[in-house]
Amino acid sequence: MKLIRACSLFALFLSLWACGTRMPDANPVSYADLVNPFIGTDFTGNTYPGAQAPFGMVQLSPDNGLPGWDRISGYFYPDSTIAGFSHTHLSGTGAGDLYDISFMPVTLPYREAEAPLGIHSMFSHSEESASAGYYQVRLKDYNINVELTATERCGIQRYTFPEADAAVFLNLRKAMNWDFTNDSHVEAVDSVTIQGYRFSDGWARGQRVYFRTRFSKPFISMQLDTAAVLKDGRRIGTSVVARFDFKTKAGEQILVSTAISGVSMEGAARNLATEVPEDDFDKYLAATRKAWDKHLAQIEITCDDPDEKAKFYTALYHSMLAPTVYCDVDGTYYGPDRKIHQAVGWTNYSTFSLWDTYRAAHPLYTFIAPERVNDMVKSFLAFYEQNGRLPVWNFYGSETDMMIGYHAAAVIADAYLKGIGDFDPEQALEACVNTANIDSYRGIGLYKKLGYVPYNLTDAYNAENWSLSKTLEYAYDDYCIARMAEKLGQKQTADEFYKRAGNYKNVYNPQTSFMQPRDDKGRFIEGFSPDDYTPHICESNGWQYFWSVQH
Repeated sequence: MKLIRACSLFALFLSLWACGTRMPDANPVSYADLVNPFIGTDFTGNTYPGAQAPFGMVQLSPDNGLPGWDRISGYFYPDSTIAGFSHTHLSGTGAGDLYDISFMPVTLPYREAEAPLGIHSMFSHSEESASAGYYQVRLKDYNINVELTATERCGIQRYTFPEADAAVFLNLRKAMNWDFTNDSHVEAVDSVTIQGYRFSDGWARGQRVYFRTRFSKPFISMQLDTAAVLKDGRRIGTSVVARFDFKTKAGEQILVSTAISGVSMEGAARNLATEVPEDDFDKYLAATRKAWDKHLAQIEITCDDPDEKAKFYTALYHSMLAPTVYCDVDGTYYGPDRKIHQAVGWTNYSTFSLWDTYRAAHPLYTFIAPERVNDMVKSFLAFYEQNGRLPVWNFYGSETDMMIGYHAAAVIADAYLKGIGDFDPEQALEACVNTANIDSYRGIGLYKKLGYVPYNLTDAYNAENWSLSKTLEYAYDDYCIARMAEKLGQKQTADEFYKRAGNYKNVYNPQTSFMQPRDDKGRFIEGFSPDDYTPHICESNGWQYFWSVQH
């Protein structure tokens, strides 16, 4: 799976090389303003321009309202419509999911198109702006100015209305791309507060998002449009679109503050009361900008070219959109075993795109966010206890099993060898070893038996093939396990995994000087060209994987 952070980190290091580095001076600039969140929103970058705190659970961003590969993150720069502002998004992935808890302000009569677009407004990029932690746009059809900011678990929207009969829609029915609404619910708590949930299936299976929302002004009325959700001919739940009516004066502002939780409506209420107890948009915007300034200021470049600065700090910014916090303020979170767990003294994280991030993003975190690395490792170990193996590509309490390798082992070993954290290294090594020895998973048994994954044998867990890539990825992870075992004094384990780490040699063909796929008889595949993208190499070719022997 392509992930924009890989490209972003490459841009980051190129910018470092081009512009140089120095220690921060006594008069720091506003790093949040150096970030351009629109970078990556065109072509197939699949980034979103909305508001988020560093590593935050909320990604509050506009959705154009249409599905498709270009809109996997909800927003595609060439589009001219906005159909809602939802609280969850994926940055830079090749998987279309989330878009949960979507609000849309309108004036009456509102504009509605045929599905899938629905209620929407036109907008112009000339009336749109964004920086780290902030997004703004004017909805042309309603003359409503929308501003977004976020804390870790809450999204804050500020709508500036004209004089009008107005409404705010909350759409828990709509689903885009891989997402499917299973069930949803909205209820009024009082004249300014609502709560509910949206359950869905998509790339994240069995996803649960609970919410608590507070309006800064009482709504005149609340209307619910409900419909049965049918699957395989039977009802599995209810879809809901809620409408909240207001009468507004020219220039009147209404704040919509929403907390989300993977645990319960009560958990969302606690998150809102803790992180956003007041109706004060500017206060939370200032706090989020301060958080971004602190995170981005850890690396300072000297450069006279503003475009180069924007590229560098946007790349650094993109590297801190995920992994994401995934627990309530009291430490409770929804686990892969579909049970509620409690993180005591640490923060649970999710959205681990490990095949995309273990090479560069996670080593970067060991320098710029070591305290988060400690919690990420603890999150891995909790996931292992609840799921029976370390995560591959997990988010929202779900293992997607996208991509290959057992790269959590590389992240764990890196942290341990650098002396980061207070996690239990013996438990961590046990989790790595056991995960690396699941013979039925993606050709690992064959890899252990033959010293490589053959390209001509597949099973339920090896169906995507990628045999050459798996061999090389497994060998690197094995080396990481061996290094950790050696430092812990576990010689037998270290020897075993150092031997496995040499398996990369088994796919090297001295006749062509490339790594090549082999069959179960040891024969190299015929007609191999390093330029070709084939089923045997994961989203790369022979030239790229020639260098995949990091150890």
